[in-house]
Amino acid sequence: MDGMSAPTLGALQTVPALDRPDLLAPSVVTALRGWAGAHRLGVVEIDPAIADTAALAEAYALPMSTGANCVVVAGRRDGEERVAACLVRADTRADVNGLVKRTLDVRKASFLAMDRAVEESGMEYGGITPVGLPARWRLLVDPRVLDIDVAVIGSGVRRSKLLLPGALAADLPGAEVVEGLAG
Repeated sequence: MDGMSAPTLGALQTVPALDRPDLLAPSVVTALRGWAGAHRLGVVEIDPAIADTAALAEAYALPMSTGANCVVVAGRRDGEERVAACLVRADTRADVNGLVKRTLDVRKASFLAMDRAVEESGMEYGGITPVGLPARWRLLVDPRVLDIDVAVIGSGVRRSKLLLPGALAADLPGAEVVEGLAG
């Protein structure tokens, strides 16, 4: 990839993400317009029925290791809620009850309720992405995501996916690379 064209992966042919704002959640469009790395992201339109990582991987014959999932976790400490989006490779799971809990410095961490995650992010369930998250949420990134040549992530909506060089995840606004985030 030359850095100026949209990345491709297998049969997923993309266009530059900002060329198709209709395939992105409004918060994603806003975030991309203000981010220097945006020109390196591509978007591909998909059938919303295959938006889940395993279904997409099967439909396009992609290894699960090309996907990166964004899960939203919350916990409380001293009456203050702490929320983080965790970006982990699709063939791993975020260590919610261990490292995520310790990183957030909360007694108990759990997945944010789906309706709240959707409402607060402005994104669709199954399409939540680390691009364009609410400013008050932390963004924790597992370093294994950085090793993915071209990572498939959500676009904020179920009818498309973003493709980005995995190393670029460390440059997302607010990203914190956390060793051992996933297992």
